[in-house]
Amino acid sequence: MTNDAIPVAYEVTLELDPALTEAVLLELREHHIPAILATGCFRAIRLERIDDGRIRTRYEAARPADLERYLAEHTAHFRADFMARFPKGVRATREMWHAVAEWPPEST
Repeated sequence: MTNDAIPVAYEVTLELDPALTEAVLLELREHHIPAILATGCFRAIRLERIDDGRIRTRYEAARPADLERYLAEHTAHFRADFMARFPKGVRATREMWHAVAEWPPEST
């Protein structure tokens, strides 16, 4: 497998003012994430939450070039749009994860 064929994940973790949790989840589910998926840069997106006021979104790209295209062509627009809707009470951290190995589920 060449480096260009190795899947890569982009994770965004949001630390929220608890009063914003439901509004942020609604925005992510109904607008933000579907619009990002429509760019064609990601093969899957997963939204998760934990009870301490954090939300994590994991964007899975089939290849590094797809993530690079998203970051170069789309990320500024999506970040600005999200910040316009939630200018206070949200702190984001972002990380890129590169697949090292993958084990498919065993057939039964």
